[in-house]
Amino acid sequence: MVDAVVEPDPAPPAGPAGPATTPAEPADTGYTAGGVPTFDSVREKIETRYGTAIGAAELDAETPEGRTVEEQYEARQRAAADRLAQIRESMRKPESQ
Repeated sequence: MVDAVVEPDPAPPAGPAGPATTPAEPADTGYTAGGVPTFDSVREKIETRYGTAIGAAELDAETPEGRTVEEQYEARQRAAADRLAQIRESMRKPESQ
């Protein structure tokens, strides 16, 4: 039998432990270094608020309470238009003396 000589694995190169690190990308906070909001962050905030408002209005219209409020508003508008028509008609009538 032939005795095989086992060579130990070479030592890893000296340097930082772990995988090679790359500089981290700066996180997009929505603000410049001077603290001014970026256009994209402002646009996103506006679109979010608009979407929330539209969604809330749609949900309000679908609830019984929301429909009742809408019906009351329409009834007031009709009553106001009728009263305005009465006032205009009374102003057209000639006064008899």
